[in-house]
Amino acid sequence: MLTTIVSSAVTTLAKLAPADVAPSDELQRSLAFLGYDLDAETVVSAGYGATVPAGLLAGLLALVARLPTISVVFVALAAALGTAHAVHTLPVWLATLRRTRALGNAPELVGRIALRMRIEPSVERAASFAARADDDPLSTSLAAHTNRARGTPTTGLGEFADAWREWFPALDRATALLQTAADVPDGERDRTLDRAHEVVREGTQDRLADFVGSVRGPATAVYAFGVLLPLALVGALPAARVAGVGITSSHVVFLYDFVLPACLLAVVGWVLVRRPVAFAPLSVDTSHPAVDDHRLVAVLGGGVAGTAAFVAVTMLVAPWAAPLAAFGLGVGTALFVAARPVMELRDRVRAVEDGLSDVLYLVGRAVGEGEAVESALARAATSVPGATGELFEDAVGVQRRLRVGVVESFCGEYGVLDSVPSPRVAGVATLLGLAASEGRPAGRAIVSMADQLAALSRLDAEARRELASVTETLSNTAAIFGPLVAGATVALADGMGPARTLDEAAVTAPMATGDLGFAVGVYVLLSAIILTTLSVGVEYGLDRHLVASRVGKALVSATTTFTLAFVAAGTLV
Repeated sequence: MLTTIVSSAVTTLAKLAPADVAPSDELQRSLAFLGYDLDAETVVSAGYGATVPAGLLAGLLALVARLPTISVVFVALAAALGTAHAVHTLPVWLATLRRTRALGNAPELVGRIALRMRIEPSVERAASFAARADDDPLSTSLAAHTNRARGTPTTGLGEFADAWREWFPALDRATALLQTAADVPDGERDRTLDRAHEVVREGTQDRLADFVGSVRGPATAVYAFGVLLPLALVGALPAARVAGVGITSSHVVFLYDFVLPACLLAVVGWVLVRRPVAFAPLSVDTSHPAVDDHRLVAVLGGGVAGTAAFVAVTMLVAPWAAPLAAFGLGVGTALFVAARPVMELRDRVRAVEDGLSDVLYLVGRAVGEGEAVESALARAATSVPGATGELFEDAVGVQRRLRVGVVESFCGEYGVLDSVPSPRVAGVATLLGLAASEGRPAGRAIVSMADQLAALSRLDAEARRELASVTETLSNTAAIFGPLVAGATVALADGMGPARTLDEAAVTAPMATGDLGFAVGVYVLLSAIILTTLSVGVEYGLDRHLVASRVGKALVSATTTFTLAFVAAGTLV
């Protein structure tokens, strides 16, 4: 539905373009990668066509804000050019974001190929197995190349690496080692496969470290000049008006609710497209049978919270703050409640995956000593505590009751992964099923599987620590520090007395606290949404459920902090 609406809008805007256009190769590649039903010429034409409504709308807003004539012309021109550039570059940015989410799976994809080759040193079968294990863009690309390579002397793995070399050179090196491992003696194969996985992990770590170093400056600039400084300047507005600077409520609204949010959005886009890789969470939505649909509950809960906030703030604080409180608490509560089932399922999956390496280590040791995979799984399930042990106990129970194999007990019609949809556990179960036919020699491969999963967990944890210095500043600014400064400065401006605005050298009515507070409050809520989205995008990629959950909490926190800071500071001024 949304795709249809976007396509119709783009086609309509393209009709406003004055002439034929020539799209760039990058735009054509991006649209092909995204799979959109749009041609590049239409998108470029739509960008030029969008300049007309964008310029007119921006000019109208500038006129309403009573800006000087030259400023109105400048604003309209800037909006027109900015809109054209945004439309032309948005598909490229979206393709880049999707690639970064896909590349977060590169270490796991290489690991799946390496694990399969430990059991059978066939590059073709290993690549096909790894491609089938997930449906992310990286696995889909590998599947396409391996399918095209069937019946040819190549495996498709080299062509796959060539296609992704521009965005992740380490993947090319890792795949070269994987192909070499198929031809080396048995004694050298494990070492070569380990090196392949190590290369892609090191490449990921290096690119993340470079990104964190390069983005720390822009993130600090957003924190200082995009949020705290504009909010702190609110307290200087009364003094500016006393000094004869003609500042009106419309000026404040135009600056804080249109110009500054647009600048924040531009910075968000700039930062996110430079994200080299993103470790995306489990891809699941409310249509999955393991997820409860709380959308109706979310709407009702948000309505109750918003109504209660509106009434309470009107009676206890000020009428101008009531719409802000209703929106922040109502929408924030609705978003958080709607996304909660998906977040809880992801927590369960993560809890299971955290202990996966322990189970595999125990199973690998037992199989290496001559025990069957099935009985080794049963003993390991009782030895590992927590969610991982419980899931494997359930799988062992399915094996015994239905007399099915390892793979069917996890991934079959009555498999335990129906309630815990983990691609990582599914891949492990498939490999354990293959190892069951190999017997004792597969024990070493299972132990290597445990070591590899432990390395992936360390990589994920190290990436989180690398990014924490950036994401924590952004999220805390959005939810706490920015609203705190905003509420205090609005109260300060109110306490400085009935300062008057100047309009063409004539003294008019004073700027009401309600006008100022509402304009700044809108900016507080917008910045909470934008900065929280940036924080999630930097750490995980733009996952809609995670964004909804974090934005919901940020809106509730920002609204509460802004209101309490205004009340507390007002009692002291």
